[in-house]
Amino acid sequence: MDIGQLSESVGKHADRMQRARDLVDEPVDWYRYDILANVVHLDALLQGECRDLAKLADGMPVADIGAADGDLAFTLEAAAGWDVDIIDTAHANQNGLRGAQLLGDALGSKAQIHDIDLDTQFLLPRECYGLVILLGILYHLQNPFYVLNTLAAHANYCLLSTRVARFAGTDRRHIGDLSLAYLVGPTELNDDPTNFWVFTPVGLEQLVTRAGWEIVSNLNVGAVDCSVPDSNDGDERMFMLLRTSRLSR
Repeated sequence: MDIGQLSESVGKHADRMQRARDLVDEPVDWYRYDILANVVHLDALLQGECRDLAKLADGMPVADIGAADGDLAFTLEAAAGWDVDIIDTAHANQNGLRGAQLLGDALGSKAQIHDIDLDTQFLLPRECYGLVILLGILYHLQNPFYVLNTLAAHANYCLLSTRVARFAGTDRRHIGDLSLAYLVGPTELNDDPTNFWVFTPVGLEQLVTRAGWEIVSNLNVGAVDCSVPDSNDGDERMFMLLRTSRLSR
């Protein structure tokens, strides 16, 4: 399936998710952000033969990590017929993963939901994945190098997005061309203590390559001229398609 086809049909899938939510009688504090909006950015990120999502998955299981209520995982399961694992941690998930469980039941999904804390020395549910999806989760992790390095040993491709910053400090000094990471204070960004590392674009590139990945393509969106790590007004996101270095050996 071509990413363009998925992007064109994303509205239909969003409607399907909403209808399934409407079937749930139990009160749920649903995840408040539109995860499927990422598909538009993935459409811009993926180029050439990599626009074929089936090539990336290569007939193997796919993991959506930090999946919130599982909207993207359930969409890919329906659109591409993939065998999907949803991986998140209940203690940090907005509704303790109850939303993903109830939404999956309402959709009749076969996706498996796994409560795994990535801030531990975790084990993945399977030994091998064709593709892992890691959107908007990296800056919530205490140990992003460990997570990326572990995934590189068990997956062929990774679709990643995370927050990045080009300016920092009270004087907003330029740091974007340095390999750095800014450690956010517990209330400094959106009053959310689960925010940790905001990398510069160069720092993120350094991180993924040292953790065992090759950068196939990348895309920056948002406040690309004035991004900062400690304000919602300066939110820049970097999307990457990564290929494990193991495939080049």
